[in-house]
Amino acid sequence: METVNILGVPIAAVNMAQAAELIEEWIQNGRKKYVAVTGVHGIMESQYTEEIKRIHQCAGMCVPDGMPTVWIGKYYGHKSMARVYGPDLMLEMMERSVERGYTHFLFGGKEGVPELLRDRLVARFPGLKIVGTLSPPFRPMDEREENNLRNLIQHLSPDIIWVGLSTPRQEKWMASHIEKMKTKVMIGVGAAFDFHAGLVKQAPRWVRRAGLEWLFRLCIEPRRLWRRYLKNNPMFIWMMMLQIMGLRKFKIS
Repeated sequence: METVNILGVPIAAVNMAQAAELIEEWIQNGRKKYVAVTGVHGIMESQYTEEIKRIHQCAGMCVPDGMPTVWIGKYYGHKSMARVYGPDLMLEMMERSVERGYTHFLFGGKEGVPELLRDRLVARFPGLKIVGTLSPPFRPMDEREENNLRNLIQHLSPDIIWVGLSTPRQEKWMASHIEKMKTKVMIGVGAAFDFHAGLVKQAPRWVRRAGLEWLFRLCIEPRRLWRRYLKNNPMFIWMMMLQIMGLRKFKIS
């Protein structure tokens, strides 16, 4: 798998089909990997915190969740690279799972959200096997809660654990739990839980293709997102200009 170095974060030079096929390969071979669905937000979090950068660098794959990552990949010569949007990746893997029998566990969202998401996904994909759900507390789980979750996963043994905790919390959780849980793949998809549960409106496809989803989401949730976008987006553009012009190097350990 080729990658694109974007500010020290190795973004996989893949499209949706290639990403899904690699995840299937991990499931079939019993690999333990986590997937970071990474856009500008995740890349910029990696600039502020070395721990987050290390987590991205150690991921089985950082898929290009945002259009800027795709444009940069194409600039560096990866012509077949395309956006692997977290919510769409979830639907792609669910559709493949009906035929192949992969099992899923939904971890994340507010109370009641993973159950609502399960019901909507099963209705959309008859025969889909979602073996368990859990809405974790917003605070870190205590030892008893961690043990209960570990025992539950041990019993259910899902092929994929979908993690909807938002970035960077979900990346931290996956990195610290991938070796502790009896599962093959973890995928952090953030807002996909709320989108597919029907709780938050998704940007139209043309808006997503134009790379303007951030603006759509800012209009929907201005109080929560304005600091993130007004800080991250200009800084990302500036740092990428420095990288492209060779004025600053970003190494991947």
